[in-house]
Amino acid sequence: METETMIDVTDQDFEQQVIEKSHEIPVIVDLWAPWCGPCKTLGPLLEKVIDAQAGKVVGVKINVDDNPGVSQAFQVQSIPMVVAFKDGQAVDGFMGAQGEPMLEDFVSRLLPTEEENEIDSLIAAGDEISLRAALEVQSDHPEGVLALADLLVQDGRIEEGLALLERVPESTESRRIAATARTSDSSGESDEVDAELGDLLSKVKNDDEARQRFIDLLEVMGPEDPRTGEWRRKLSTALF
Repeated sequence: METETMIDVTDQDFEQQVIEKSHEIPVIVDLWAPWCGPCKTLGPLLEKVIDAQAGKVVGVKINVDDNPGVSQAFQVQSIPMVVAFKDGQAVDGFMGAQGEPMLEDFVSRLLPTEEENEIDSLIAAGDEISLRAALEVQSDHPEGVLALADLLVQDGRIEEGLALLERVPESTESRRIAATARTSDSSGESDEVDAELGDLLSKVKNDDEARQRFIDLLEVMGPEDPRTGEWRRKLSTALF
């Protein structure tokens, strides 16, 4: 993977360049300012260490003077300050200028272990045997759980798929898979779905099962379906 190191990031693109990107690859954030002497020492060394990883990690620089939103979010009191992100979360960090050996150790801790590489390979294979093998290594691996649950639901093994979803926190994808499982009796034909939604609409305020069924059907339809927004507005009106 080719990637640019030490990208300049701002308040406006922090979410995309750091939080979202860290779900794909570890992101190291260097908080600095032009007037900061130690920052000028640390910056080039950190970039050198990140470069040596040949795209296994990404580095970004944030000027705290120009980006008060990020600075406040990190509660920056002293710079240089370095924070590492993985899977959308801050997982490690330090303050002050550091030597190259310490930086190498800091970056190496972010790299995938042999076990993580094995899991990634099994999940990439995508078949049921490989996915089950991945979960033997880590039973609550989010990507593995979701992939296997989706496969089971598509194969009609609804209860097993739903039970598997209990291993991971609720997410957009887990809700979609669960909704697909709970609406497996629906033909998916547009006219029939619309007819069922229309029937459920009169019941959603006082009937928990009807309300859940209505929401599940919308999840399965997905945001790209032009009818979804209209039915969501009708649901809001019916509930409130």
